[in-house]
Amino acid sequence: MSTTQESTTKLRIGALHTFWDRTLHGDSSSEAVSWDVQKTLLAGLGLNHLEALRYLRMQRPTFEAFEAWIVAQRDDAFAESERDRLRRALDGHAVGSPIGALDAVEGLSEAELAQWDEHGYVIVRNAVSTEAAETAEMAIYEHLGMSRDDPESWYSETLGHTIWVPLLRHPALVANRFAPRVVKAFAQLWGREDLWATVDQAGLNPPERPGWLFPGPKLHWDCTLAQPHHLEIQGILYLAETEAAQGAFCCVPGFHKGLIPWLDSLPKGADPRAEALRTLTAKPIAAGRGDLVLWHQSLPHGSSPNRASRPRVVQYISMRPTRWEHNSEWI
Repeated sequence: MSTTQESTTKLRIGALHTFWDRTLHGDSSSEAVSWDVQKTLLAGLGLNHLEALRYLRMQRPTFEAFEAWIVAQRDDAFAESERDRLRRALDGHAVGSPIGALDAVEGLSEAELAQWDEHGYVIVRNAVSTEAAETAEMAIYEHLGMSRDDPESWYSETLGHTIWVPLLRHPALVANRFAPRVVKAFAQLWGREDLWATVDQAGLNPPERPGWLFPGPKLHWDCTLAQPHHLEIQGILYLAETEAAQGAFCCVPGFHKGLIPWLDSLPKGADPRAEALRTLTAKPIAAGRGDLVLWHQSLPHGSSPNRASRPRVVQYISMRPTRWEHNSEWI
């Protein structure tokens, strides 16, 4: 994108025009935006990746209309300092943490880091305050038109037969993404601070009952199984106390270390995703209100049937650096 063209756009982010052009015109002469840059670009703009792609492919807007739509999605003021940090990062300059210095923030202990290395997951206790977690929990109930204390309301048509809640930019959820303990934990595990919070959904998994059985997701991976495998860190923030039988997040601890030999052991032509669902046993991870479970993307994971008396209410949180190693081949 030329300097002249960039200066006339609203947000002045060159990669954004390229992303728009390539998404709408696949045969465009514009160089493709790599997967990691796409993720950083959209996270820095406060957009959910699927949300942006859906808008572009369905509406096919002009670039000016696309920029106007981006600004309209922001419930907060899109500060120039945020735009400048994104521009500098995409231009290859070093940027620090999204919340400033992390030195004084309590991080993961040596024992917790050892837990991560050995088992591929860790629980960040009190990642956000109980008050912040409860505020986000109540925002989800309000968004769905439900009452936390009225079990009949948990099965309303607003939610449908899913556990996903497309609440993306509520102030309570945004604040949790940038809580100091959250950012610090991701920085420790990535080994760097130029992090970008993805704009992920929330979730509400009510107790099973006749007519409403657990719809999934069951055990799965969100990443390619093609080698080489790279680090990505996924996270789920419990907004209310969650018991093991309460539809808790589940994973296969330590599988990040055994994924390659397990794949090599499969019969020729076997579908590894189907084999994982058929043969592997996952462990439910119970945790408290405000606790954040982080896991290595190579762990098979999923949700589970809720056989308790209250919903599991969560917020999905992930952070990535500006650029990271990734594999474009999908298996």
